[in-house]
Amino acid sequence: MHGRAYWLLEREYLQLKDSSLFGITVAPVGDDMLMWRAEIQGLKDSLWEGAFLQLSIKFPEEYNQVPPNVTFNTIPFHPNVDMHSGRPCIDFLDNSEEWDERYSLSSILLAIQALLSNPVLENAVNVEAAEMMRKNMSSYRQMVMDCVRASHNLEVTEGKEVSVPSIEFFLPPEATAEDQIRKIKRISFEDYYRTWSGIATSRAALCFGIPPCKSSMLLTILLFDSV
Repeated sequence: MHGRAYWLLEREYLQLKDSSLFGITVAPVGDDMLMWRAEIQGLKDSLWEGAFLQLSIKFPEEYNQVPPNVTFNTIPFHPNVDMHSGRPCIDFLDNSEEWDERYSLSSILLAIQALLSNPVLENAVNVEAAEMMRKNMSSYRQMVMDCVRASHNLEVTEGKEVSVPSIEFFLPPEATAEDQIRKIKRISFEDYYRTWSGIATSRAALCFGIPPCKSSMLLTILLFDSV
């Protein structure tokens, strides 16, 4: 017999499908209701408009008392996304004490979609992206535009090898055997960009120290479903 987490996710899945949120699609992986794949499009009239980014979401048996583990499979060049693990920097996902049981699958994905267009520079985990955005916005904008175009050519699919010339795909150190079997690969947009663009870009000077990871307060308006 399935537990409370399965029942909640089935309900949230139906609610999300009925809501028809712009640029958000999600579904469980096979019969496992605790492992999901999602695709997020960049918001209209934002730098990330037209981007297609895939994420993996792993829910614990204790959901929704604790948050799920969320990682980008296609890792964007973004101040608030860890370039190695693909984890988005959102406080309620990183800290269980910030989690609220009223958060749902749709509110998680909406918050990540909003974060793409509203970076929180003071809480950057990708320092280079943050410094480029501060000091050379034109280069940052060009980087994002090239990443958006690259995302159209990149297909991260289940059960198939990804076919993109000269691209180094990698799984993070914490990848499980299950990830290996499914052949889901993560690719950093930085690697993708370097290979496909073939042009030099100005690179921001690295700085030292990364502030604690907290999300912007303005995102909280997206996080609560109506009760």
